[in-house]
Amino acid sequence: MNWDQLELSPRIIAAVRRAKLQSVREVVCLSSLDLQTLTGLSLSDVQQLLTAAATACRRHPPVTALQLQRGEYPSIESGLRLSVGCPVLDQLLRGGLPAGVITELSGESGAGKTQLALQLCLSVQYPAEHGGLNSGALYICTEDSFPIKRLQQLIREQPSLRSDVPPSLISSLHFSNNIYIEHTADLGSLQVCLSRRAPLLLAQGLVRLLVVDSVAALFRSEFQADDWLERNRQLLTFSSALHRLGQEFTTPVLCINQVTDVFNQSDNSLGPSSSSVSPALGLAWANQVMVRLILRRLRETVTRGDQSSILRRLEVVFAPHLPRDGRDAAVWREGIRGVLNSD
Repeated sequence: MNWDQLELSPRIIAAVRRAKLQSVREVVCLSSLDLQTLTGLSLSDVQQLLTAAATACRRHPPVTALQLQRGEYPSIESGLRLSVGCPVLDQLLRGGLPAGVITELSGESGAGKTQLALQLCLSVQYPAEHGGLNSGALYICTEDSFPIKRLQQLIREQPSLRSDVPPSLISSLHFSNNIYIEHTADLGSLQVCLSRRAPLLLAQGLVRLLVVDSVAALFRSEFQADDWLERNRQLLTFSSALHRLGQEFTTPVLCINQVTDVFNQSDNSLGPSSSSVSPALGLAWANQVMVRLILRRLRETVTRGDQSSILRRLEVVFAPHLPRDGRDAAVWREGIRGVLNSD
């Protein structure tokens, strides 16, 4: 939307343009204090700007995660879902990842975040009657190389994981041909991928799932502690691009995130109350996420046949359509499965 279309004084519009704010969605995702810092406007001017931006958003979808959380738009309760490929975990998520919004999956190294992301890249290729979206996935790597060997193992083991699917259907799917891999070493290449490559693949119907692994890597490496304002600006630009793609193409967006230590657990509202870690990037990023999940390694080991696995727990930290709950899970050759009655 053009800023001139808003019912604001030319002085406020000029300040917004000097601050290089590109959209009303960027405005509504910033606090009043941040807007004052960026624009140099008074508090009363900032309040006028926020009011006008919120009104414009109500008239012109797509919407932001913050607005959805405030209940200004229809619930995602009955929306499209992408199955995880496991009934136990799908039950926790009421069908799987919701389409059109950002889902964050955080956890410590080795928790199984990438394992679950790969599993979703295969699940999305199944038809709707088997929990998929009948399309491929775009997997954006920002730090580590793509785990191709593990993917190949998951593909070979699909008949074991997806016993609900006819073997003839599984054998007819060319899984590896429908996963598009992009390596982005800096924020510039990440933005190019989201503004050019991703829209092209989505518009052609070649992909229906976006995965970013991981969102914290670039923002942690490219900014120092005193660069928080520019980092937040880049985070908003990044999240706006993800929101736009998710909404326009009704696509689930999965962002894998790292975690940081929590020193005051009584104030840990961004992660599970029982954990000593919290997802990285703070409130600036948390306000852009619709669904926050965390995957934790537990101390117990479970066995099955000739396999053993450290027990994991997948927890819902927040989501507008889900209660705070969790399920135990384990990583097997065929992928991540929920574990019932692990006690």
